[in-house]
Amino acid sequence: MSNEFSFNHYVPAWYQKRFLLPGKGKQAYLDLKPEVVVRDGHRFTRNALLHWGPDSCFAEDDLYTTQWGNAKNKDIEKFFFGKIDSEGREAVDYFDNFTHPAADPDSFHSLLTYLSVQKMRTPKGLAWMKAVFRDEPKNISLMRLQRIRNVFCAIWTEAKWQIAEAAGPTKFIISDHPVTVYNRACPPLSQECVGFSDPDIRLVGSHTYFPLSPNRLLIFTNLRWVRNPFQSEKRMRTNPDLFRRAIFNFGDIQTGRKLCEQEVLQINLITKRRAYRYIAAGKREWLYPEKHVEVDHWRKMGDGYLLMPDPRDVYMGGEIMIGYDNGRHDAFNAYGQKPWQQGYEDKERDRVEAAALRRFKAEFAMMHGPKWRGSSHQFMRRGPMEDSEDMTAAYRRDIQKYRAHGRFKRGRA
Repeated sequence: MSNEFSFNHYVPAWYQKRFLLPGKGKQAYLDLKPEVVVRDGHRFTRNALLHWGPDSCFAEDDLYTTQWGNAKNKDIEKFFFGKIDSEGREAVDYFDNFTHPAADPDSFHSLLTYLSVQKMRTPKGLAWMKAVFRDEPKNISLMRLQRIRNVFCAIWTEAKWQIAEAAGPTKFIISDHPVTVYNRACPPLSQECVGFSDPDIRLVGSHTYFPLSPNRLLIFTNLRWVRNPFQSEKRMRTNPDLFRRAIFNFGDIQTGRKLCEQEVLQINLITKRRAYRYIAAGKREWLYPEKHVEVDHWRKMGDGYLLMPDPRDVYMGGEIMIGYDNGRHDAFNAYGQKPWQQGYEDKERDRVEAAALRRFKAEFAMMHGPKWRGSSHQFMRRGPMEDSEDMTAAYRRDIQKYRAHGRFKRGRA
């Protein structure tokens, strides 16, 4: 039987090549759990730091090969992942170069499917699937992965999208589980993060991020968390059903955020701590963010708002009405609920979120100043945006009011 399609990359080689330094064919590749070997009575640990090309990294023999009796089958790698990767490659490149007012639905759908599959196809993701579906055989797990390929797509579709840039000398690293979930209330040793587990992306405080290139990072943040970061991070978001239709607006993507050196270091530290075993980078020193990061407390990174979009670009409302040529119509609220669903109109939720969002905007403005950290294309905006003196004064008055009532504490969020 041919060895073609037997050495399976769970992080595609084409994706790794995006992170190589110009003119280089190898990357710094760090084994976080180097193997201990006993040979001829001597015990030694294999080298943790290697310099390998993408063809040799993030791959295993027969990871996606199914076997029925003595017959081996490589069709999943050849046809399923082949198509996902081909379309995903173009979609990643599209969003890495995204600028408003662009809107390509095909790239959007291809990217979400690619990311959803990428989250499950790694050794960490496959171990998670095995646990969720009660130790089902490998063959069944791989078939199930194909059936549930879009399991995360509706939740990410309804999130607030942000494309941020690494403005300092340090650039983004990648891991063996490149679709990373961060929830500030779920540190690495928490129940939600032990072993192969990730925090549920439906928990309001969960951010999902994915490096598009060394310079650009795609971040998904649950809308309910952006509107109210003062609630429990482990609360389930509104309308958490996974398999359903969802509506996306390209104009809502927030762009223009420049991440400072410390923010990039903190993000790389999260990537490293959430990796299963391996990380890689264009430069060796980028693999050790813990040596230079000033704040490594899981909850306090970025004053508690590390991956948050600028809330001054976020508003209440969000109901979408759709009419079709055949006369049929449809409607969704901001959380994907239909008019007949309980919670479609929830005045109490809206009241609480509106008050929390106003407070969050004031806190964020006082922390970062009048210049917005990012903006969308809502209302045909053309960034960068900046608060007026009157708006800044209003935020300052709000903060004074919150302090008087004991409700403002920088970094608490």
